[in-house]
Amino acid sequence: MISLDIPGHRSIEINNVVFDFNGTIAEDGILIKDIEDKIKKLSYKDVHIFIITSDTYGSAMKQCEGLPAEVNVFNEEDVSEYKGKIIEKIGCNSTVAIGNGRNDFEMFKKSILAIDVIGKEGCFAKGLSEADIVVNNIFDAIDLLLKPDRIRATLRT
Repeated sequence: MISLDIPGHRSIEINNVVFDFNGTIAEDGILIKDIEDKIKKLSYKDVHIFIITSDTYGSAMKQCEGLPAEVNVFNEEDVSEYKGKIIEKIGCNSTVAIGNGRNDFEMFKKSILAIDVIGKEGCFAKGLSEADIVVNNIFDAIDLLLKPDRIRATLRT
């Protein structure tokens, strides 16, 4: 668990981290170089890691083999709504959502902390309105969780 006491804001206990796949931890269906090591380091923080995707390229399961994460691949019509329901199921008040796309919007709204990743694919501009923090790349997003004082510094009032 990652515990944060954010001065003038709120206390947060993070038990779950949910990643989008394409555009967030993968580019064109392939895991971003060195992301596996970062995700493994994050797992040492005693958080449950989930990767949820509609898997545009059909590669998520193979690419995520060996990661300390539960991978959910789905073919729902309303992907955003489905991702939001996953956040509800595992716990809105203890889940961080990390993504970049339009279909991450609902999980951003439902999570205790939402991190929007710009990355090479860019990000859904309206997602910025639901994100708590916006970063340039996935490594910066994971480093926020590995070094939570960075979150504290960004969100304090």
